[in-house]
Amino acid sequence: MKKPILLTAAAITAAAAAARASVRRAPDDITGEVAIITGASRGLGLAIARELARHSARLVICARGQDQLERAADDLRALGADVAAVACDLDDEGTAELLIDTALERYGRLDILVNNAGNIQVGPVESTTASDYEAAVRTMALAPVRLTLAALPVMRGQAHGRVVNITSIGGKVSVPHLLPYCTAKFAAVGFSEGLRAELGPGPVAVTTVVPGLMRTGSHLNARFAGRSEEEFTWFSLAASLPVVSLDAGAAAHQIVEAMRQRRAELILTPLGQVAARGAGIFPEFTSALLHLTKQVLPASTGQPGRAVPGSALRPALNQQVFDRLTALGRTAARQFNQLPQPSGSRGGS
Repeated sequence: MKKPILLTAAAITAAAAAARASVRRAPDDITGEVAIITGASRGLGLAIARELARHSARLVICARGQDQLERAADDLRALGADVAAVACDLDDEGTAELLIDTALERYGRLDILVNNAGNIQVGPVESTTASDYEAAVRTMALAPVRLTLAALPVMRGQAHGRVVNITSIGGKVSVPHLLPYCTAKFAAVGFSEGLRAELGPGPVAVTTVVPGLMRTGSHLNARFAGRSEEEFTWFSLAASLPVVSLDAGAAAHQIVEAMRQRRAELILTPLGQVAARGAGIFPEFTSALLHLTKQVLPASTGQPGRAVPGSALRPALNQQVFDRLTALGRTAARQFNQLPQPSGSRGGS
């Protein structure tokens, strides 16, 4: 009889401790802190870097494309930020040490790591190959693991640090026509949540960020397979329309505030909250609803094909109508450095 009572008491104590830990704390002052942001040449990564610059953080930004990265660095310097720009490929195992060494050699410390870099491939499962999943996992799951493991000893040695993992609602609910992306993001969520469970709220705190669709202009740099023009059309509309998508600047502000509060998780947008929570409680219903959604998406061609960047595609509807409906998305593309670049460049999502 004593054992169940003790177990119940332990459970109540643990629940109370968890409730206390979840209480929002006053945001920390991050003035002068040193941050590494991956995929910061464009999109959400650039928006987060701008938000950190407004808090006078010192920045190490990275992406593949040198020209786009330098434009982002100039943009941040215009805000008064101290910026080191590192052109690198996160898929290379040596990149993690390169970025950590850059922060330490230039600034003498590392306080914030934002794992943001990503790539998006859109199309039905029949249009994908195993290499698509491998590429997605390398960039969006394994690269954050390598960089985090390299940063942890530094942060623990300082008895201070913050790791922010930008995952996706696609890492909570696997969405049709985004399977390589969702596969990698599920892995990223698992790593981020498990790391938070091991480290607790500090001195090194981990925040898992779960965005939904955002207006970053990413539809121009995403890649589309299968009936590529039709895939490009629906994705562009979803990533541009208000209500459905969130302004990336507003998202960046929420992300930095959640990091300053050392929150365990931030799910952006009410729709994301409903989807993430509902999928866990009603898995059968969620699966059926997503299958219905799949029925209105472009039909499969029945075989894999080369994925094409959005900037090279035309919409599968009247151009003038498409331009009106995606006006906010095009504005975001200009605002967040997403306009087409020479082949080989890659920034954030």
